[in-house]
Amino acid sequence: MTDLFDRPPVQQQPPSRATRSGSRDRRAAKKRAQRRRRRTVIVVLALVLVGGAGYYLVNNASSLLGFENPFSASDYEGQGVEPVDVTIEPQSTGADIGETLVEAGVVKSSGAFVKAFKANPDAGKIQPGNYTLLTEMKASAAITLLLSKESKNEMKLTVPEGFTTAQVIERAVSVTGRSQEDFTAAMADPAAVGLPAEAGGNYEGWFFPSTYLLAPDDTAQTIVANMIATTVANLDSLGVAPADRQQVIVKASLVEREAKADEDRPKMARAIQNRLERDMTLDIDAAVAYGLGRSGTTISLADTRDPSNVYNTYQHKGLPPGPIASPGMKSIEAVLNPEPGDWIFWVAVNLDTGETKFSSTNAEHERYKAELRQWQRENP
Repeated sequence: MTDLFDRPPVQQQPPSRATRSGSRDRRAAKKRAQRRRRRTVIVVLALVLVGGAGYYLVNNASSLLGFENPFSASDYEGQGVEPVDVTIEPQSTGADIGETLVEAGVVKSSGAFVKAFKANPDAGKIQPGNYTLLTEMKASAAITLLLSKESKNEMKLTVPEGFTTAQVIERAVSVTGRSQEDFTAAMADPAAVGLPAEAGGNYEGWFFPSTYLLAPDDTAQTIVANMIATTVANLDSLGVAPADRQQVIVKASLVEREAKADEDRPKMARAIQNRLERDMTLDIDAAVAYGLGRSGTTISLADTRDPSNVYNTYQHKGLPPGPIASPGMKSIEAVLNPEPGDWIFWVAVNLDTGETKFSSTNAEHERYKAELRQWQRENP
């Protein structure tokens, strides 16, 4: 038995070719990874340098290159130079308004306007419409002007209670600069301006008393249509059925022209209704005057005896053939809710204050008429 320690030493085998090849591959892969990391770092550094240079160039283009930087939120410094009209469209954002003002030469850049818009907590209250601004304004100053009432180009058409159609159109012509012919043409087609069929083509009483804000581009047709639409909307809000609209307006127009104080309107509406129910003539001076083409209520005894005047409520029973003026809301409400009472007469006993007294008998009415004559003697 051979001793274990007497065995010859084991010869070390040289590495195989495959093993040497694998080692080289691992070393090559490691070097490639290192090169990729170095390239990535170089690219990142290059981008940082290029980006920084680009940022510097963009923000200093004016001084370095000699022209206005298109990317900056540049702004004018002054409060403006020349007046210019600008229209802000409905639903415009701050950016939309900025672009509009840039095009009009009001502000220098949309960016400056948007920045000022965000800085002003009231900027969101800018309303659509036509404005007169100034060219070359600082963006913040432009916003301040847009928020002021003075810059907005609005026309106000005020229709007082008791105005006739002719008076309303005369005022509309004066306020808007539109011609009489424009309004005549607009009213030639009642359906086109929304005059309800129950009006029978008669515009009288359908121009609701109110103050209307008009835009510069409002036409005669849109103005007329708006006044009529306001009347319809108010009648609808009071629950007046379409079939009853014209009669309500006729009665309310009589109350409007005769009543001197708001508290008298419900009493007068009741007196008119009582006379109609008793088949009495209404004897309303304002209606007679309207039929004669007069704006006031002064008539003569001969006027009351003229049956050719279809608005002569001394000669013709029932309501006149149409309204005699534009009634306001209080007169309409009085017709719809007349005060309970048995009055059939009324007379103004003081023409300065408009104090009016109502009575249910002719004897009482004669006493009040005597008061009026006494006042007239004392106030010639």
